[in-house]
This record gives sequence, C-alpha cells and structure tokens, in this order.
Amino acid sequence: MSMRYDVAVIGAGVTGSAIARELARYDAKVCVLEKGEDVCTGTSKANSAIVHGGFDAVTGSLKAKMNVLGNEMMTKVSEELDVPFKRNGALVLCFDEADKPGLEDLYNRGIANGVQGLKILTREEAKEMEPNLSAHVVAALWCPSSGIVCPFELTLGFAENAADNGVEFKFECGVENIQKADGYYILETEKDIIEAKAVVNAAGIYADKIHDMVCPHEFAILPRAGEYCLCDKTAGNHVSMTIFQMPSKLGKGILVTPTVHGNLLLGPTASDLEDREFTATTREGLDAVLSMAALSVDNIPTRQIITSFSGLRAHDDHGDFILQESAPGFFDAAGIESPGLTSAPAIGQYMAEMVAAAMGFEKKADFNPIRHGVIDLDELTVEERAEKIRENPLYGNIICRCETISEGEIVDAIHRTLGATTLDGVKRRTRAGMGRCQAGFCSPKVMDILSRELNLPLTEVRKNAKGSEIVFGKTK
Repeated sequence: MSMRYDVAVIGAGVTGSAIARELARYDAKVCVLEKGEDVCTGTSKANSAIVHGGFDAVTGSLKAKMNVLGNEMMTKVSEELDVPFKRNGALVLCFDEADKPGLEDLYNRGIANGVQGLKILTREEAKEMEPNLSAHVVAALWCPSSGIVCPFELTLGFAENAADNGVEFKFECGVENIQKADGYYILETEKDIIEAKAVVNAAGIYADKIHDMVCPHEFAILPRAGEYCLCDKTAGNHVSMTIFQMPSKLGKGILVTPTVHGNLLLGPTASDLEDREFTATTREGLDAVLSMAALSVDNIPTRQIITSFSGLRAHDDHGDFILQESAPGFFDAAGIESPGLTSAPAIGQYMAEMVAAAMGFEKKADFNPIRHGVIDLDELTVEERAEKIRENPLYGNIICRCETISEGEIVDAIHRTLGATTLDGVKRRTRAGMGRCQAGFCSPKVMDILSRELNLPLTEVRKNAKGSEIVFGKTK
C-alpha cells in the first residue's frame, strides 16, 4: 500500500534537510527519503566544515548568490538550531609576487559579490595576525566574515527541527524508480511506494541518476574525492583563522583550519572518480595534503594527527548549482559542491519558496524554529554540571574519556527526535569516539548502551549501514 504526500524530498544531507525544514513552514505533508541509515551519511559528513565568505564564486552565479546569503543567514540559523558556529575569519595566501594580480581579482570578485570587510594584507600584516604562517607568503586576502561550523550538527539541526514540525523521515529508503500517474509522482523505494504531488531532488552524488528517472538527461554528476587529515585538540590553536591558498601553478591548494570543536583540519585534495561510493584515503593523497599544507603554515604538528578521512563532492558538468523546476512538480537541487554547506540555509529557503509558489502552499502559523542540541557537559559551569548529575546520575558516568562524553548525553542522542541507532549516529550527535583514541576504548560501552536502549541484541548493533555489524557471537 502506498503513502501519499504533498512533497517528497530525496536526500537527508545538509541540502535536503535544509529544504525540508523550510518546507515545514508551509501547510503541506512532507517526507524525506534517505538511502542511508541516518541523516548526514554522504557528502555532508566529510567536508571542510567552512562557512565561506563568498569571494571565490563567479559573480552572478547561483553559487555566489547562495554563498553570500547563506553566510549572512548562518548566525541566526546556528542560534535557532543550537549549532556550534564561529566567525573566525579567513586568509587567502599568495606565494609569488607574480600572482598578486590574482589576489586582486579575488578581492574585486568578492566586492562584486557583496562580501563585506575584505582587505589585502602585506606579508607582515598577515604574519601579525597568524604568526605561524610560512616564509613563502608574500601577501594575503583577509575575509572577516568567513567562519567554521559543525557540519553534523548543522545537518542534524535542520533535520530534527523539520521533524519536530511534522516532516517524516524515512531511512534506508533509497529511490529506485520514479513514474508519474494521476497527478502524482510514484516513487518506488527499497521499502515502500511513495506518492507525492511534488518531488525535490537533493540526492547529492546521485542527483543526476534521480533527475534522469523523470526528465531528459541534462547534467552529469562527477564524484570528486577530497582527502583530509585531522589533528588532536592539542593542535587546535596552531592557527586561529581558516588559511586558504590562492590557486596557482601548484594546484588549487590545501586549507589549514581550526574546527569549532578545537581540532586542526588539513585538506582537501581533489580527485575525480567514477566510483560513487569510494571514500578510502590514499598514501599519495595524504602525502599531498601534508606537503601542500606546509607551504602555508610552519611546524604543523603532524605527530598530533589522530585520523584521516575522505569525502565525495557532487561536482556537476555545468559548473554551478542547479536549482530549478525541471518538470512540472519536479525540482532539482543538484551539483551542490563547495560552497554547499555555507549555502544550505539559503538553498533551503530558495527551493522551498519555489516549491510553495508552484504548488500553492500557504504558510502555517505554528512553525517553531527552535531546536535544542544534545547537552554538552563541557559547556556547563561546575555548578550546572553538578545539578545535571543530581537530576540524572547518567550524566556523571563518563563513557568517552577523550571527549568527556557521558552516558546521559549518549542516551539523549538515542532517544531524541531522529535519534541515533548506530555507533556513527552516536558519534555525530555527541562526539563520542571522535577523540584521540578514535573510539578504541568507548566503542564497547556505546554498543552496550545502544543494545540496552534500543532493545537490540549486540549482534545487531552496527557501525553505520547494513552489513557493518561489529560482533557476530560469543567466543566463550
């Protein structure tokens, strides 16, 4: 038996979740279909976590428009959704006097795009702001409006707030075929038949495949891999701003940036792939990250690297975001690569308004924009923490020692709206397992908590997707 909706959004990454939250402002029945086991399992979970200023995108493009607007919206969005966000500023480094005109071009483009506060700095001015910059630097572009955000929390914030306002999320529900009949799109998924008057395609690296189910072939998505190294929190103060490299004959460059949680992030590379599921790191890629990062910043504490990872960007052959009604009632939000994370609030608003206008939806009066994240004990005073433990002793039992995450936080993550059902789900909501030991000590304890709270046998507790079960039986 099929289920009927006014709108089906395909994809629960940051773009799909932002669109879902904005659609929740309207009097419409909305669902989100996600092929993964959770929110934020694709591109949105493995990226640079940067809120870009908007000086890089081509003037007049959708990327430029959505970047600048999304940057402006991020302060309010992060406050409403209780998401870690910081405007730490950014420097774009120039390493050759002959390349200085390129820095001027970036400045002029940024001004044309509406970016505020841009300034070109001398080597001395840049070094005064960031003492660990290398001697290779000859000049830099300063962008004070750039920032850093937690991509997991931002995506979860959009999704949880959408769900709290009535949007239904369906996981492990990948779309396999779409037809149209009697005014409805018929979506055949892994689980159910979904009927919807309108469809929003926010399927990331599979957006071209979804588009081609409904419309003539118009664009192709090329998976572009980016490899990163992540350093421990002991390295988080090595730089205070996000350090970019100006594109040059050496390539597009590598960034060095603090994260909102105090780590230091290096990367990404850029390698075009055919395999849309290949997220392994390579020796060559990680070597390139380290050698290129050293061009920008001296004495990078590579001994403090605690993990490496790779993510896939949805690069489209048009070179710009594709945000359009491609067929009556079928809307594409495709090719959302960088600055997609920054642009998500603006894309959500833009696409929801487009859908609402086409479908005749009216705003509802009872939309609640506020979402509260999992309580972070580290953010509480000693007195507040003691009171929390008195209220619930589980907050006094530390499970993840590296990140100081308590059993209370993990239980909250499991039972909240769109709660965690896997180890990675707990990790993205609480950071349990993201510290120096990379879950080496806390995984068994988190597994026990998941088993207990979800009433699952330990043999059914997974790291993430189907097939990632961790234990298969007792040895004794």
